[in-house]
Amino acid sequence: MPHASVLDSELVPAIRAITGADLSGAAVQATGGGSIHRSFTVEAGGRRHFLKLNAASALPMFEAETDGLAALAACNAFRVPAVLGCGVGGDQAFLLLEHIALRPLSAAAEGERFAEALVALHRDCGEHFGWPRDNFIGASPQLNAQQDGWARFFVQNRLQPQLQMARAKGHGGVLGRDADRVLERVSAMFLDYRPRASLLHGDLWSGNAAVDADGRPVLFDPAVYRGDREADLAMSELFGGFPSAFYAAYRLAWPLAEGYEQRKTLYNLYHVLNHLNLFGRTYLGQAERMIRALDYELRP
Repeated sequence: MPHASVLDSELVPAIRAITGADLSGAAVQATGGGSIHRSFTVEAGGRRHFLKLNAASALPMFEAETDGLAALAACNAFRVPAVLGCGVGGDQAFLLLEHIALRPLSAAAEGERFAEALVALHRDCGEHFGWPRDNFIGASPQLNAQQDGWARFFVQNRLQPQLQMARAKGHGGVLGRDADRVLERVSAMFLDYRPRASLLHGDLWSGNAAVDADGRPVLFDPAVYRGDREADLAMSELFGGFPSAFYAAYRLAWPLAEGYEQRKTLYNLYHVLNHLNLFGRTYLGQAERMIRALDYELRP
């Protein structure tokens, strides 16, 4: 149903001033997907736009998303929605994007093409792990202080902050002493494996990946940083949705090192802890099982 009321008297001129787009009198349709922002398709002046709205305090999230989309677009491996502008109008923050007609990956050829694009993204490597600015993973802050050592970076900037949040919410037990033992031993997983500082999407689940009408791979909603490329692949397996042809084509183009299955559990623990902190105890058992498995594997 139409939602023209979302474009209130303060939001329309703010969008026009920043983007040049005149959305007065636009047709607005709510869209699904995402649990953080409100999203709409906006038709005005013969053009379609994708509009995200949230409270004015959420502007840093939109600024971080703008930065991440720019990084992905600069690599030129994927089609990425063009950012038309972000800012604040009244009590609302907004992000206005190019509208792209999307559909899920399905055919084998689409999975293979997506894999080729992801390999190209991951071959964009830097000197340090992390990113010049902090950003967000979902609604949670994601710390990106740049470091030379990958294991230390992942412990200090990924697992420790999520565990601290979980403990503050009352989740102790396995997330306490057992998790601390795992963190102390993470470096043992990288004695014979030295990942490169690849450009990562950072939140690569099937809901953030698609193809356009021409079958070109599309990425959006990033949480970018430079890290082990396996972290993106691990996340893609956590909730499913990618065709088997995608994994076969990726491994053919750039084989994975021995020990990936163990590291996959480590990398996905970050996302499961984040879901625990964002959505509650439904994810507690899964986090505990992953910590126990890692604790067992890393025993001296």
